[in-house]
Amino acid sequence: MNRLKSQLILALIFCLLFSSCDKGFEEMNTNPNASPVVNPEFTFTKAQLDGAANTLILLQGTMQYTTSFNDVAGFGAKYVLSQRSASYLAFTNAYPKEINEIISVINTVKDNPAQSNLLSASRIWKAYIFSRLTDLYGDIPYSEAGKGYTDAIYKPVYDTQQSIYFDLLKELDEAAAAFDASKTTFGQADLIYGGNIAPWKKFAYSLMLRLAMRMTKVDPANAELWARKAIAGGVILDNADIAKVNGYVVTGQDINKNPLALNMLNSDYIQANGTSNTEGGKFQDVFINSLKANRDPRLAVLSVVYVNGRADTSAAVQKGMSAMLGSKPSDFVTYSEPNQRTILQLNSPYLLLTNAETNFLLAEAALRGWYTANSASTLYENGITASMQQWALFGPAGIISADQANTYIRYHKLPVSGTMAAQLEQIYNEFWIGVYPNSQEVFATYRRTGYPALVPNNYVGNATGGKIFRRMEYPITEQNLNGENYRAAVARQGPDDFLTRMWWDKL
Repeated sequence: MNRLKSQLILALIFCLLFSSCDKGFEEMNTNPNASPVVNPEFTFTKAQLDGAANTLILLQGTMQYTTSFNDVAGFGAKYVLSQRSASYLAFTNAYPKEINEIISVINTVKDNPAQSNLLSASRIWKAYIFSRLTDLYGDIPYSEAGKGYTDAIYKPVYDTQQSIYFDLLKELDEAAAAFDASKTTFGQADLIYGGNIAPWKKFAYSLMLRLAMRMTKVDPANAELWARKAIAGGVILDNADIAKVNGYVVTGQDINKNPLALNMLNSDYIQANGTSNTEGGKFQDVFINSLKANRDPRLAVLSVVYVNGRADTSAAVQKGMSAMLGSKPSDFVTYSEPNQRTILQLNSPYLLLTNAETNFLLAEAALRGWYTANSASTLYENGITASMQQWALFGPAGIISADQANTYIRYHKLPVSGTMAAQLEQIYNEFWIGVYPNSQEVFATYRRTGYPALVPNNYVGNATGGKIFRRMEYPITEQNLNGENYRAAVARQGPDDFLTRMWWDKL
């Protein structure tokens, strides 16, 4: 009997203790900074910041804008085999961040007719971030991406790039058409256009034009169809409508600073003295030599050399560094690097798709007979003018006068009496300069057109046999965590290496 009483007392104590421990348990295990309900405005802003920041800085070197004597930091320009994992980053960052975020917004607003404008802007932003990702890797998870939270799909299939492209074009077409001026927008939560519907439509159609022109070799009929649809819809033709992320600041959390400037400053240029460059970075000789040879007024906007500790923008002192260097040269301080007063400003806008780009693309469309409102020559010159004007967005040091732009154009006319190939080469040589610093877009256009005709760096120990990349490699984690779908994609697309060509990248 005494034993039974003891057991009952212990059981009673246990129940009381368990009840006491359980009290507040749920509260203790809930993140006070998280919400179980998606706030579409906050999440959309975060998706914009993450999507804009997710770019492969290494492509600055690949497109021969920058380089480094450091093998690790110089991977993009040197293709060093041991640093191949640097190519994983865009894929690794995209899915847990901007893709999950924008899909969460879409799922939250899609069934509310009053939020149709929020849905349209979100669909366009989703198209933008997925287009950038597939253009780096080829086949990627798309149709099942972001469904881990909602459908417990943790191993998404890889969709073909072809199917992704046609769905992106459809999404852009439907989203642009669905905007309704009578309904609410994201307002100030939208860091690109502040909720303004009209430029969002132009962004959608300009992105449509970009994707359409990407298909000129692999599917010229659909390239023409979608290019014409984009042009009819209305693309960006004014610098006021440039798609850019605004609102970056100089102080505070890093996510609120211009991501390209932040990356370049932290990796190399924060000391602003020309010699204390942590990763050994400078502008590459190919880029600087081109700007100097063409007497390009953008040289002084973009580049400085530190002479006696002071930034000098004069053309005479500018000098690019060779990508073939493997150690710090004794004259390191004499090489050109980015201008602190323009490209390295933490509060400068981040350009996503510009008036310059659309005009260059329209110039090619005109050459192909797909656009007749202006001549290829006029559009080409409009592209140059726009590319020079846009640097004024970076402050007084970025201002290029109309006389400077007109003088440059006078000596760099489109060779209208030449072959189409000669004209395309001239257009995309100017595209290379005019779209800087958007190295990822230049990388895509280079693979499609072959212009500019960059000579690859055959650096010792490179991963490409002295050839410029055709794509980036999938992260190793995909082989381990999503192996079946990864292997299916590789079997379909080709080896998971830097020289495999994706769907639209044809000879």
